[in-house]
Amino acid sequence: MLFPCRNWKPTPAIKLSLLVLAGCIVITLWQPALWPWTAGIVFANHMILTIAGLVPRSKLLGANITRLPQAAAQRGAVAITIDDGPDPEVTPLVLDILDRHQAKATFFCIGRLAAQHPELCREIVRRGHDIENHSQTHNWYFSLLDPWTIHREVRDAQVVLGELSGRTPRFFRATAGLRNPELEPVLAHCGLQLCSWSKRGFDTQVNDAEAVFRSLVRDLRGGDILLLHDGSAAHTAAGQPVILDVLPRLLDELAQHDLHSITLSDAIP
Repeated sequence: MLFPCRNWKPTPAIKLSLLVLAGCIVITLWQPALWPWTAGIVFANHMILTIAGLVPRSKLLGANITRLPQAAAQRGAVAITIDDGPDPEVTPLVLDILDRHQAKATFFCIGRLAAQHPELCREIVRRGHDIENHSQTHNWYFSLLDPWTIHREVRDAQVVLGELSGRTPRFFRATAGLRNPELEPVLAHCGLQLCSWSKRGFDTQVNDAEAVFRSLVRDLRGGDILLLHDGSAAHTAAGQPVILDVLPRLLDELAQHDLHSITLSDAIP
């Protein structure tokens, strides 16, 4: 499958990092006795890039969508994004909740799970929602992978999700939002844009639905990108996935503020 590649443009931080690395190499060749200093500079430079990759909303390593465009925000649009599925138990219930509220969402699906539940992926699309790329296997160490393995993770999911949904994904979300400098060139090659979020409730870890809900609706406004999970969801004390408690309340809250949820592709040209 061919993807609509885009040009990769290194950010100022990446360009500066490369200049620092080149400078350290030249200095070390010119004055070998200075190698402890240049090694320290290279290490510090690497640590800065590593820290940048550990901040999900950071844009130091490349473009990163954290809010919807202003035009969508002015229309009162928000984007509910749902990660780590599809889940055969939870996702159908999520789809029913969205239907009752006439809301649209974006599902960042794991390629391996999508291949196991192809009809569920088709049902997501049939109901008017979008499927986007959340890697093939969703390994917790995704940000530690080499560029060739990252490319395979992204490409394989792109193929699977494109075939199942009938539409090539346009957006990618890294596992837990963590990444390294090698990701952006891969996304450019696969025609994808990195998308994180403006608000999250940590609903894979927090089993208090009220706390998750409060995190999502605090200072809620048009243009927000909200993160929930149908896969890997924490469970309330009653044993119910947190998203099933939170989502109906969240959609009611949006309506009370004259806001509505649309897909990322509808909001971003």
